[in-house]
Amino acid sequence: MTTSRLAICVSVLAFCLLPKGAFAEIPIAVAGPMKGQFGQIGEQMQAGAELAVADINANGGVNGELLRLEVADDACNADKAVAVANQLIGKGVVFVAGHFCFSASIPASEVYQEAGIIQISPGTTLPKYTDERPGEGIFRLAPRDDRQGQVAGRFLAEEFGTKQIAILHDKTAYGKGLTDAVKSVMNDLGTIESIALGFDAGENDYRALVSQLKLEGIDVVYLGGYHPEAGLIKLEMERQGLDALLVSGDALMTEEYLAVAGPIGNGTILSYPEVPRDLQTSQAVISVLEERGLPADRYALATYAAIQAWAQAARAAGDFSSETVAGSLANGSFETILGTVEFNENGDSNRPDYVWYEWRNGDPVRR
Repeated sequence: MTTSRLAICVSVLAFCLLPKGAFAEIPIAVAGPMKGQFGQIGEQMQAGAELAVADINANGGVNGELLRLEVADDACNADKAVAVANQLIGKGVVFVAGHFCFSASIPASEVYQEAGIIQISPGTTLPKYTDERPGEGIFRLAPRDDRQGQVAGRFLAEEFGTKQIAILHDKTAYGKGLTDAVKSVMNDLGTIESIALGFDAGENDYRALVSQLKLEGIDVVYLGGYHPEAGLIKLEMERQGLDALLVSGDALMTEEYLAVAGPIGNGTILSYPEVPRDLQTSQAVISVLEERGLPADRYALATYAAIQAWAQAARAAGDFSSETVAGSLANGSFETILGTVEFNENGDSNRPDYVWYEWRNGDPVRR
């Protein structure tokens, strides 16, 4: 048999092995920082995307068509993200799971919207990404930064509304921004703090600050800031006999906090985005990824779920056009490894949300 005849036979065999009704490959993409400083994030995203595409194709694809995955490296850079987005247009991509950094997601979203490409970011948390989205085809499967303040403000009002509450921040954009949001929500719910103070980050002595808290008879301290100062303040509270609960944000989800505070740090409560690895719905995918020696962490699972949601929306729409799929995403409910996902009118999702953890015996334990 000649080489050309053999090639024809192989092609015919491959065609016959396609799932019934599958006549083409629909290109989708995962885009993120595949190399460099944030390369580990990109590695997670690619692993989750590749497995999602393989699983979907093994079950007949979407609307009778198989998916083909393109992998794009944006280096978390705005200019490169725009270039990548234009390259994906040239490849006929209809959906992008990405990007990760807001510096890449936001400029790329303008290109995608103009080209009629659906984008779901599994990692961009900056509110501006959806607050100023260029059109209805832009979504996120990641918690908004300001959502943490809403969750914490409600928690303080509902759990400690009758207690003496202090609001502290380290005067940074993160710390003050977080406490401003917490204070606003808490006050709107009828709980007013006893004292609100800013402190200087980088100091080693917080005796005066804690003395003031003790004079006010504070029961609960909400701290917007980072682990070094939080650890020192917690130690000083112990030294002065201030038996107050310390509550904070996601910056305290690090063992470095206990490296500063020691055992005294146990009992501290913090908000943090729900960990996908803890969900029963994600266990099968985690097992496959780990068996293959691939990362099975947050962004692998969120990227897998983003592709799941898009695929279900495309099936509901019955085609791959951005207008109909965007409508399905905006109005539908999708079963993913993160649980049931829904998107609001802003393009923000309900999963994952911020939940509460407590440091216990040196480990963060979900409350």
